[in-house]
Amino acid sequence: METERQHITERTFNFSVRIVKLAQHLDQNPGVARTLSNQLLRAGTSIGANVEEAQGGQSRADFLSKMSIALKEARETLYWLRLLIAAEICSTQQLAELSSEANEIVSILIAIVKNTRSAG
Repeated sequence: METERQHITERTFNFSVRIVKLAQHLDQNPGVARTLSNQLLRAGTSIGANVEEAQGGQSRADFLSKMSIALKEARETLYWLRLLIAAEICSTQQLAELSSEANEIVSILIAIVKNTRSAG
């Protein structure tokens, strides 16, 4: 279990770094791109922060709560990435790897949340 926890912690941290870099790129554009960048930055970096907080959870319920929030933020991040593509601010190719990683993180977090609930 510890290696699984370390894995998701590192993976979400690395994902956050990539989101920060994308937001820096988007912030160079005025208007809508900058506004969407702020939303993406908040949601995308919140995933890792909540996963990190969950590692120090005071109880199973606290751990589950933080991981559930991380999952919610991961889903929101996917929304913003899809919107950037649909609004033609970024191309599908530009965001393909990031979108794929976000989808994988969502799947991992779903599994963690389900496993934690069933173990309780």
